Amino acid sequence: MTEGKPIRRHVLSALVMNQPGVLAHISGMLASRGFNIDSLAVSETEDPSLSRMTFVVMGDDAELEQVRKQLQKLITVVKVLDISGENYVERDLMLIKVKAPPEKRHEIFQIVETFRGRVVDIGHRVLMIEISGTEPKIEAFIELMRPYGILELARTGRIALVRGEKTAATWEDEEPLKDQSASSAA
Repeated sequence: MTEGKPIRRHVLSALVMNQPGVLAHISGMLASRGFNIDSLAVSETEDPSLSRMTFVVMGDDAELEQVRKQLQKLITVVKVLDISGENYVERDLMLIKVKAPPEKRHEIFQIVETFRGRVVDIGHRVLMIEISGTEPKIEAFIELMRPYGILELARTGRIALVRGEKTAATWEDEEPLKDQSASSAA
């Protein structure tokens, strides 16, 4: 990555063809340019022929823009958007398994409630908890669980969508969306 330029967190959202090998191709391209993927989530969209990839990488703006343009040229990629500068909603989902002897369960349940999480499995000495939210919220919950003993955890990686009517389909081209609403009012 370029020295001297500010490195910042980028949330990239890519619409890709829902077919084998796309994830490997895109992650390989990022790795070959020295980017570590901090978070990655992939799932089918409202259109079963497309998947949405949301990934978080650190880098300077110019280099990330170049990577975005290179990804956009791939045949299997429909659109790549850097939504970092937009007003967007971002969530992460985590399952965490913690030691929970009977004398500590009430404390743990109170913390779970405060974080708007839920207990999804109860064992004799273990609780499995589901938490969703922003990365700082998830990290704060993990830190609060450390003293009890974290046995295992799994996270989905971040998913994100831009707020409002803007969609990946209308990203660069919002005028037709406005024209459609104007013509439907006529």
